[in-house]
Amino acid sequence: MQEELIKELKDISILCVEDEDGIREFVVNTLKYYFKEVYEAKNGQEALELYEYYKPKIVLSDIQMPNMDGIDLVKKIRKNDSETMIIMLTAYSNEEYLMELINLNVDHFILKPLNSKKLNEALQKYIDKNFSEEIYLHVDLKLDILKRELIYKNDEIITLRKREKDFLYLLYKNKDSIVNYNQIEIELWQDKFMTDHALKSFIKELRHKLPINIIKNVPQEGYKLEK
Repeated sequence: MQEELIKELKDISILCVEDEDGIREFVVNTLKYYFKEVYEAKNGQEALELYEYYKPKIVLSDIQMPNMDGIDLVKKIRKNDSETMIIMLTAYSNEEYLMELINLNVDHFILKPLNSKKLNEALQKYIDKNFSEEIYLHVDLKLDILKRELIYKNDEIITLRKREKDFLYLLYKNKDSIVNYNQIEIELWQDKFMTDHALKSFIKELRHKLPINIIKNVPQEGYKLEK
């Protein structure tokens, strides 16, 4: 993996679910090379509680586990969440068995035993889906997610900090709705407390960078992308 991609993953959180202690320890230690926040669970019930509390961006889970297996865990996650990437570890290649998981919108499967090559392939899929693209925030303003750059009228380049890029991408993903303050705190401040002053200062600085105002303030609620 390129160094730039690893830098992007450092700020992404992942939950590892595996009931065998030795395997889980190996996987968690490997994941810590890529991710700053790695949560671990030994069964589906424990994983669900951690997922609901931390809202990790990626869930890497075994299938056969006590106290709720991997399939039931995925069903509960997918009930209200279609965004979180789910990677399943499996010792089985039974087509009927895997079809149920495919229908639950599992993003990637890794056939045991896990190794670095298989893990890299799965993580690359996350990168390709979330970072390796350019999106239009406005007809004259394009966001390069990987490079953290705004391109105005195809020639002027504006460099962004990571939080600025994440905020604009959050607005884009929710362009037909309002991004509320709670979402912003969870996505951008993560484990830190977001004050009103900090948010207002952040928005003011970002607006100052933008060649056109695309951030619409919705009083008492949050922000949305200006159309």
